[in-house]
Amino acid sequence: MTKLEHLYGHFGQSPWLDNLTRTYLRDGTLARMVADGIRGVTANPTIFARSIIGSHDYDEQFSELMAAGKSVEEAYWELVISDAGQALAVLRPVFDGGDCIDGFVSVEVSPALAHDASGTIAAARWLRRRIAQPNLLVKIPATAEGVTAVETLIGEGASINVTLLFSLSRYAEIIEAYLSGLEKFTANDGDPSTVSSVASFFVSRVDTEVDRRLEELGTDEALALRGQAAVAQAKLAYRLFTERFSTKRWHRLAVLGADVQRPLWASTSTKNPMDRDTRYVEELIGPETVTTLPEATIAAFEDHGTMTRTVDNGVPQATELMQRLTAVGVDMTAVGHTLEDNGIASFNKAYQDVLANLTNLAADPAAGDPSPLAGSKD
Repeated sequence: MTKLEHLYGHFGQSPWLDNLTRTYLRDGTLARMVADGIRGVTANPTIFARSIIGSHDYDEQFSELMAAGKSVEEAYWELVISDAGQALAVLRPVFDGGDCIDGFVSVEVSPALAHDASGTIAAARWLRRRIAQPNLLVKIPATAEGVTAVETLIGEGASINVTLLFSLSRYAEIIEAYLSGLEKFTANDGDPSTVSSVASFFVSRVDTEVDRRLEELGTDEALALRGQAAVAQAKLAYRLFTERFSTKRWHRLAVLGADVQRPLWASTSTKNPMDRDTRYVEELIGPETVTTLPEATIAAFEDHGTMTRTVDNGVPQATELMQRLTAVGVDMTAVGHTLEDNGIASFNKAYQDVLANLTNLAADPAAGDPSPLAGSKD
């Protein structure tokens, strides 16, 4: 048994791959990873940009799309939909064999729509029509406008991955959007067992931003708090999850067949070279959660990762840490807003970069040499 299989079988945590490339689909790498315990796939604009810009795997299809009169942006989405469809097929046995709990592939709407609720809703509806598979999760950023879009789409029976979550206050809004959406869906005789959702709480980026602020403060008290905020906040997010999904309101939905909206730990690769490379996996293990892992983190975890239930350990200490951060002058809600803005900007840059690259390729096919896209996948 691999450690990934052990995570799910013994701790109730689902490991998902935080990557999607056409190479993995063609050479069987994704299928082998699924056989080794990967139970889902997430992708984002940066991941697709890396894949498309970094190889020639898409050139033939792109040329055909251009010849068929597609615009560059239309062609980009056709490339994404093609990869997603193949990945969905690879993961479908996991979906069918596990009570529809896992086996999902997440595809994000255009990051240019992050502050456009109606545009996000329309884009999500379009993706669901084009990729009509039950194990598709449409990814929507957790902006204020995204909260509105999530409630509307859940109310229509869509399955949603809410991404770019960085604060407890916004997480509470997302849970409310999920519950309200399910209530609307069931009020219209919808079957809630057909609706799935995860709330993607980003981890390592929180430590990066909080540590930057602590170092700017520079006091001994502030510096002593470095490297602790991300895990502490995630533990408090898990506590909020268990509280909100144990109420009478939730049980009324559960008896109709609704599933909880699982917390998903994203950005689990360490950014600080002084950190243990598996810490964001090891310190957030627990039931009814998802952990998304890039390949390097999977390899490190299989090699030397440790496993015990940790996600609900040390919650009083996590609460105390948040109080200490406030006392030294770190506003975690402001941290969340900064990271949300940065995340959207990063994804939008990747999106614009890949469109520019494809535009150049359409104008001069000989110019399309693969080149790595700078920046983090998560």
